[in-house]
Amino acid sequence: MSFRKIEPTELPGNIIDEVCNKWMLLSAGTESDFNFMTVNWGMMGELWFKPAVTVYVRHSRHTMNYMESSDTFTLTALKPGHQDALNLAGSKSGRDIDKLKESGLTAAFVDGCPTFEEAAYTIVCKKMYADEMPPENFLDKDVFDKAYTDEDYHKMYIGQIVAAYVND
Repeated sequence: MSFRKIEPTELPGNIIDEVCNKWMLLSAGTESDFNFMTVNWGMMGELWFKPAVTVYVRHSRHTMNYMESSDTFTLTALKPGHQDALNLAGSKSGRDIDKLKESGLTAAFVDGCPTFEEAAYTIVCKKMYADEMPPENFLDKDVFDKAYTDEDYHKMYIGQIVAAYVND
């Protein structure tokens, strides 16, 4: 494993394809206690004059506890061949299983933040803003009805990209 720090503008590939179609892992916590989940909703760009990402976490997710108690989080794009790990991370809870062991992934840390040896690249983020997404704020009722068939709403987190690493 060889993580090499790069500028966020040097991230490889198409971030929209990576998040929407290939999925990424959102991780938060410490080296001794962290959790991760699959994300396929998110955005990347610039906010408040800083490179930034936006991620969304449902309150029911075990990762929510880690997002709430951590100042930082990571987004990791895995190298090809790890779809089973992504599927497991999105369908099983760290409350119920040892997700790291069951996924077959190997924990690694950059800047004290969790990622994986199987990473193609990792984005390290510092939380800048968080807010609930209550039903009354949705302007598109069709989107709301499709995304929220129960009352398990998301909380939005905006993170400043403070580092990016490719895994050579």
